[in-house]
Amino acid sequence: MASTEEILNKPPEHCPGTQSESAGKASACEGCPNKQICASGVTKGPDPGIELVKKRLQDVRNKILILSGKGGVGKSTVTALLSRTLALRNSEMNVAVLDVDICGPSQPRVMGVQDEQVHQSGSGWSPVYVDDNLSVMSIGFLLSSVDDAIIWRGPKKNGMIKQFLSEVDWGKLDYLLIDTPPGTSDEHLSLSTYLSEANLTGAVIVTTPQEVALLDVRKEIDFCRKVNINILGVVENMSMFVCPCCQTMSEIFPATTGGARQMCAEMKVPFLGSLPLDPVIARCSDEGRDFVSELPDAAATKSLMNVVDNIIQACDKKQLI
Repeated sequence: MASTEEILNKPPEHCPGTQSESAGKASACEGCPNKQICASGVTKGPDPGIELVKKRLQDVRNKILILSGKGGVGKSTVTALLSRTLALRNSEMNVAVLDVDICGPSQPRVMGVQDEQVHQSGSGWSPVYVDDNLSVMSIGFLLSSVDDAIIWRGPKKNGMIKQFLSEVDWGKLDYLLIDTPPGTSDEHLSLSTYLSEANLTGAVIVTTPQEVALLDVRKEIDFCRKVNINILGVVENMSMFVCPCCQTMSEIFPATTGGARQMCAEMKVPFLGSLPLDPVIARCSDEGRDFVSELPDAAATKSLMNVVDNIIQACDKKQLI
């Protein structure tokens, strides 16, 4: 297993590719987690990382990708809120968050554990615990400074994601929520490949009501269908604005084409519910506080409970298939 320094400090170079004679031997391969595998020629068959991931995640009951076709829709915040809500519902339920937004990791900050460090043992990396039944893993824990930029090409991102999936000691989990960057690119293809044999439960797609966001979400839905990822449903974030003074709700992002609910009906995917835009959520996320436990009677918390109920039902239904 490559050390943290080897992973982070190696400058980005061009990967020669698994079919090249210099695979695993070129200067670009130094520090890459896949170096020995590529040099051995094993990669000419199925990627052995797929089996490693399958074994590591065999005790994770539900593995859920959190996707969004467009940035800025609050996907990372929604991931954190969903994980906290799941963990609060049942103290015996174990929940974890994996942050694979390599270039923009935000979960350490949102979950209030940005000052923690990841420890290595014989069984792999240990995730950072937010509560007794809620843990998180992110490349943000491996950086020397929160201002450090990750400037990597696809192969190094791919190797990092494989390490997160196959070398983190997750233990027994009821839910693993995987927070992804926006789009349908390197990280998403790596995840779909490595999780192909690991009984991936499905994907939750996050959007906002306006058409400019829904355009990209439609592409995300198409991506899931092309790579055979089950779509658990769509969450519409920032659907209404909640005034922090009087709690009055008003529409900030008009749904000119009917919003996520109408899009789901057109594309025949489940609609999981709407979450309001509440300034207190943003403040709690910046400060790493738990909005759900602090404000159990808030409109956003009640909406979250409804969305989580729908996700649990969708996961249970998938387990029965």
